[in-house]
Order: sequence, then structure tokens, then C-alpha cells
Amino acid sequence: MSRLLSYPARQIREKYERMAPIYDRAEWLPGILGLRKLRRELFGLARGRTLEVAAGTGKNLSSYPADVDLTAIDLSPAMLAIAAQRHTSPPSPASFAIMDAEHLGFQDRTFDTVTSSLTLCTFPNPVRALDEMARVCRPEGSILLLEHGRSSREWLGRWQDRRSESHALHLACQWNRDPIDLVGQAGLSVRRIRRVFFGVFYIIEVVPARPRRLSSTPTTA
Repeated sequence: MSRLLSYPARQIREKYERMAPIYDRAEWLPGILGLRKLRRELFGLARGRTLEVAAGTGKNLSSYPADVDLTAIDLSPAMLAIAAQRHTSPPSPASFAIMDAEHLGFQDRTFDTVTSSLTLCTFPNPVRALDEMARVCRPEGSILLLEHGRSSREWLGRWQDRRSESHALHLACQWNRDPIDLVGQAGLSVRRIRRVFFGVFYIIEVVPARPRRLSSTPTTA
């Protein structure tokens, strides 16, 4: 496997500030593969006071139940401005704030649900970001992650490995990271993991508790 790259937060913010006007076009392929349906399936489970970490241009906003109290944060002001514009006809109320996922400006146990999508590939320290999500989530709450990573099909995984550095250069996205391994490093308790589309996309539900090892085995579609 190629070396795992990591860009500092400042450089990531600069990349996404430049990309914000065209970012949604870059998701055309995941959209064809059914990513919109996965968003609705997973984030429809959100309850109560909800935090979305690294909300980007707000592609998840229409997936939340109408009765959640949503806070959306992102490192990029330009990306978050698009998210706020997208929320003009919201199913639920929302507030927006510029914030680093690895340094969340909320007190412990503030939220009933914490969500994030397609982000563990980009965070400079994804385990730190997961630690922060767990810190601000209430013990009885849930953390919902829609991620992508190295395919469970070895031929496709090797192809991702060969192109990981060039892909990361443009998007700061390390697409062959292993979300399951990162969740394990963060010591989070797994309710469910499901992998689809050759094992590239991961639907992950975890809770803030931190047992010594994972409590479930992933399934692959």
C-alpha cells in the first residue's frame, strides 16, 4: 500500500475554498452509485440535538428528520456558505459555524447525534476527529458515519493504492484509508457496519463508549 498522506488543516481549507463552486460536480459518480439513498438511510436515523461535522456544501441537509435541532460545522467558509444557501427550504432548523473537526468548540455531551460523511479520508488526524465526535456526543447518543475507503476487492484496492497520492494532491482525500481501522483506533463501540459498492462505501453506526475492541463484524454487500 502507498504511504498515507496527510495535509495540514490550513492547506485543506485552502483547497476546499477554491473548489467550493464546483465541488458538487465532483460527486457525480457517487451520486450515480446511489450515495443519495445511503444519505437518507443513515442520516434519517438522527434524533434530537444533532451535529454534522465537516458538512461541506450541505448535501446531507435534506436527509435529516424534520424534528432534529441541527448544527452544521465546516472548516471552509465558502463550502459552508453554499450549505446555508441550500437550506433555504429546510425540513428542520439549522445553524452553521466555521470550525475545525479536530477541535470542536462544544462542551462534552452536548449532542444526541453526531454525523459526518466522506470526511475521514481528509482529516489530518481522523482518530482525533473521531475522539472529538465522541466527546461531544451524549453517552446514550449515536455517531453516524457515511464513509469511503479502500475496497474489499483486492484488485480495486490495489488500483486505489496506486492512485492515492495523485488523488490526494487534488482533493486532499486519502481514498484508501480504512474507516473501520480508524474507528477501532478511536476505541468506539460499533452498532453496525455495512459496506456496499465493492466495499468502497461504509455505513457505520457507533456509540461514544470506548471498549477495548470492536463489538461487531462488518458485512459487505
